[in-house]
Amino acid sequence: MAKVSPGEFVRQVRLEGITRVHWPTRKETVSTAIMVLIMTLILALFFTGTDGFFYAAVKFLLGLLSGPTAPAAPQA
Repeated sequence: MAKVSPGEFVRQVRLEGITRVHWPTRKETVSTAIMVLIMTLILALFFTGTDGFFYAAVKFLLGLLSGPTAPAAPQA
């Protein structure tokens, strides 16, 4: 691999960033951002439901371990 001076390296990096990289259009950027927001919402709802299910399952199982509870005595 040939050694390149720091100035030449910076020039090549700038050239590659401007010409060789496919920069997305505004339409592509907006549509991708909307897709990300929709997927984030779907995953948030999914994990909220999953968390609720496991919360209820663990609460039920722990209730089985504690056995029947006596009714509270009336306070005078």
